Formats: sequence, structure tokens, C-alpha cells
Amino acid sequence: MKIIIAGAGEVGTHLSKLLAKENQDIVLMDADEEKLNFATHFEIMTAEGNPTSLKDLEAAGVKDAEMFIAVTPEESTNITACMLATNLGAVKTFARINNYEYLLPKNKEFFQNLGVDSMIYPEMLAAQEIVSTLKKPWARQWWELCDGALILIGVKVRENAPIVNKYLYDISKEDKDYHIVAIKRGNDTIIPRGNDQLLAGDILFFITLKDKINVVKEQTGKKDIQIKKIVIMGGSRIAIKAVEYIPHNIRVKIIEINKEKSYKLAEMVPGNVMIINGDARDTELLVQENVMGCDAFIALTENSETNILACLAAKSMKVSRTIAKVENIDYIPMAEKLDIGTVINKKLIAVDHIYQFLLNADVSNVKSLTFAQADVAELIARPNSKITKKPVKDLKLPKSMTLGGLIRNGDPQLINGDTQIEAHDHVVVFCLNTAMRKIEDYFN
Repeated sequence: MKIIIAGAGEVGTHLSKLLAKENQDIVLMDADEEKLNFATHFEIMTAEGNPTSLKDLEAAGVKDAEMFIAVTPEESTNITACMLATNLGAVKTFARINNYEYLLPKNKEFFQNLGVDSMIYPEMLAAQEIVSTLKKPWARQWWELCDGALILIGVKVRENAPIVNKYLYDISKEDKDYHIVAIKRGNDTIIPRGNDQLLAGDILFFITLKDKINVVKEQTGKKDIQIKKIVIMGGSRIAIKAVEYIPHNIRVKIIEINKEKSYKLAEMVPGNVMIINGDARDTELLVQENVMGCDAFIALTENSETNILACLAAKSMKVSRTIAKVENIDYIPMAEKLDIGTVINKKLIAVDHIYQFLLNADVSNVKSLTFAQADVAELIARPNSKITKKPVKDLKLPKSMTLGGLIRNGDPQLINGDTQIEAHDHVVVFCLNTAMRKIEDYFN
């Protein structure tokens, strides 16, 4: 597949590297030649030029493109580039936007007629992810799969957790209520086998059924935390979208350093939200605003270092749940080592959704686990596909992937070695980043 990606920022470069590993025909386009220099180390073609220039689009080979993806920082550039690309011959187009109104169902046909087939609003997706993590604050990561029938939970386990120091083969004998699909230990992600031991400090990823969530909570030594008060640092677009989704019975304070912006925010937010004009890096202000008494602290400024440090300060004040927006991808491993809680990166979230759009198999959802350098995907087993030929234990699956659970005729169940996948099963697959295309070979 020939794919042209317009915009060599972090979204464009991350997506192009991901697709280059899968032998896609990638052309990365940007007006700034310096941003394209990294591509010499990957199998990525580059095109210096403006994506709103007909001449430059033609030079990049847009007439032969099966997919044109515009992810520059400018919404108007992305929309215009997709319109031009469609009229020059691109089969499908995808635009990054920052206006929620464009995504409303009533406007879908309007934009498709213009030549924009799909759109993505990263700030909205990041806000939804923040609210999702607040629903189950004892878990570090939380995703509902297959419409909530199966749950993926990421939990950091401490020394007092009942599950610590046990071997996987012992757990599988004792408990059939969950499946541990991955272990994040230091900088390494392990797709576990029976002889792997669980250690204190591991981040464990579980697949379980909705009615077995409490078993995971008990085995990892966690307790429920009631979120009633939230402090948000930075009145960003993500913050504005997040407070729209947060239930109105939860009290929220947004601390914004810019006075003029504070006044505007006060007119926009719901009645359960209070706007404080001040610098949330000021410890005295945090004490004055009773951060110690809040249940969750969310740092959403445009500065990754500030967000990390603010969450560390909140942790020192015994705030139980902290979330930091870390837009500098290189800082994410550091944030993990500092144990600041959940990290939100809207650029990686955007890449996840675009990547899902590009997969060939019948995939209803793909989620990239930022910390774990891994993906979880929901796939549909096609009739006569390789995955349906033998029981799981005899399939000789790559060591970089494991099957977590499935939905068959509406019935959720966990997968073990004796499970036989059937045609049309919805299967949850966990794999390292490099293995996603290998998975497709089993399901197609």
C-alpha cells in the first residue's frame, strides 16, 4: 500500500516508523527539510514540499496513493490537503483536526463530499482516556474491550500483593478468573510463559471478565478509591473536554496561570468546575487550594517536565491518583521510572487510531500501551483462517503475542491452551509493537 503522510511532526514520524517496519510504501512529506533527515535510517521515502501545493502533491506521487494522511499541526492545512489529494487521485484521506464540531454525525457526509474521508481529534481522545482512568483509580491502565465484555487492566503490584513472587503456572492452576497477558519489568515487556515469576514493582496486564474485576483487585492488593475532588493543572483543550465528560457530582478545580484565559475558561466550564488563576508549580498555592485533600491530580500544561514534576509534588502530598500529559515521547520512560501514575500522550493516541484505520484484518479496536511498547487488538476470526485450524496450544504462535479472551455468540470467555478458536469469534490479542502484522496472517 502506498501511503503519503503529510506532516513530519511527532505524529507523522511515529506513524511512518511504525508502518515502515511493515514494508508499506511510505512517503513522508513536509516543507521543512530538516524534519525529514531522520528518514535516512528507515525505509521511508521523503518529499520536501507543501501539502497544500498541487505541484508538490503531484511530485510526491499522490495520484497513486491508496491513503493520504494529513497530520500537520494546522487543521486548515490538513483539511485542504485532503481535499486536494482526493481530487488528484488519492483513494482515501485522513485528517487531524482540533474542532469537535467537524466530527458530529450530521457533518460526516459534508466532509466526505469535500474529499475528507476520516478525521481525528486527538484532544478529545486524550480527554476520554483521562476520564476512563478515573473510573477505576486503583488501576494504572483500564480499557473495556468488545463493548465491555472483556476488560484489560494494567496494575503496578507492590510487595504486599498476594500475587507477588508466584509463578504463572501456579496461578493458572489456582485461578481461572483472569489471564496475565504481559509483564512490564523495567524497560522490558514480557509476553509471559508458565515459568515466569511475578515480582514486586512489575506492571501486570490482565484480561478478565466484567464480573471478575474484584478478583484482580484483590490479587494485586488494591483498594477502591472514591474520586470526589479533582485538581487539574492547566486549562488546555484537553482539560476543557475532560470536564465535559467528568460526572457533575465530582468537584473540579482548574488552576490556570494566564489571567485572561482563566476568565474565558470560567465562562465555558460546567457548574461543578472552579477556575483558579495561579501557578500550580507554586507549592504554597497547592497547599492553599488543598491539593492534599483531592483524590486526583491531573497535569495538562504544554510542558512535559512541568507536568511530571507537578505530579511528583502531588504524590508527595499523598494524592492517590496522578495523571500527567507527557507530549515529549522521549520522556515517557523517565516518567514511568519516577512512578508518577498514568501518562497521557495525545500524539500516540492519534497514531493508535490512524493505525487501526490502516489494518487489513477485521479489527474493531486497536490500543497501543504506551508504557509497554505493545498493542492490544480485537480481531474477528475469518472462516478457514489459520487461527481456527488447531487448539491454541498447537498453533505455534510467535513468542511476541498471546491470546487473552474471546466473544462467541455474545458470550465472553478467557482463552487457554485447549481453546479452539472458531470462525467469527471476536478475539482479544496482546502483542509487542512489531508483531501486529504477523497477527493478521493468522486471522485473514
